[in-house]
Amino acid sequence: MLNTYNYPLPNLPERTVKPRERGMTMVMDKGLSLREVEDFLSNCADYTDIIKLGFGTSLVTPKLKEKIDLYKQANIPVYLGGTLFEAFVVRGLVDDYMKLLDKFGITHAEISDGSIEISEEEKCGYISKLSKHFTVLSEVGSKDADKIIPPYKWIAMMKAELEAGAWKVIAEARESGTVGIFRKSGEVRSGLVEEILTQISQERILWEAPQKAQQVWFLELYGSNINLGNIAPNEVIPLETLRLGLRGDTFNLFFKK
Repeated sequence: MLNTYNYPLPNLPERTVKPRERGMTMVMDKGLSLREVEDFLSNCADYTDIIKLGFGTSLVTPKLKEKIDLYKQANIPVYLGGTLFEAFVVRGLVDDYMKLLDKFGITHAEISDGSIEISEEEKCGYISKLSKHFTVLSEVGSKDADKIIPPYKWIAMMKAELEAGAWKVIAEARESGTVGIFRKSGEVRSGLVEEILTQISQERILWEAPQKAQQVWFLELYGSNINLGNIAPNEVIPLETLRLGLRGDTFNLFFKK
């Protein structure tokens, strides 16, 4: 897909095109209706690379198969929130989880341990097992705001999980953007991010960054084509304008006179 706009405007940053490995936007669907999905896709499909059906919403969302089919028709992969995977793990039902993905024709899977305690070895075992059948995204970081993981452990876990078969690693922030790579205030743990990027390739990481200030921080340091996730459906086009320097927050970042 080529980037096409409604009218010409020179000197915009060069954006990657779909299917992207860099500059991805992951959108969190927390229970959109079919009509809302249709409206969303009519407006935002070109700027959306992957959809997460947040946490356990897929269990209770009406007309789930029809919703997934709408995204698939728009060539946008869907995966189920990592918390749902963890709910199957604690019940000893990982094989049932894989059957569930097959049933709904889901090609991507998130593996996480943000709400449960499992060893890194066990987690990598799940990644290895599921990656034989699905494209795996592996989430690193805790949903507990009081649990601080030192940078060397973040790096070691990301390396191990990529080696186990993960396509990308997700840097945890929750939908609130107040845990993991962020402090409770929403401020970026900048030293952590910078240290991670000395060891892990930028394109292999999907940074959860639901707040505008967080998105701006990443764009300022790493450019238009940084992978960002947990974006609300109504924030997809605003984020794209941030990526293009068409919003006050990034206006002077990308325009070269």
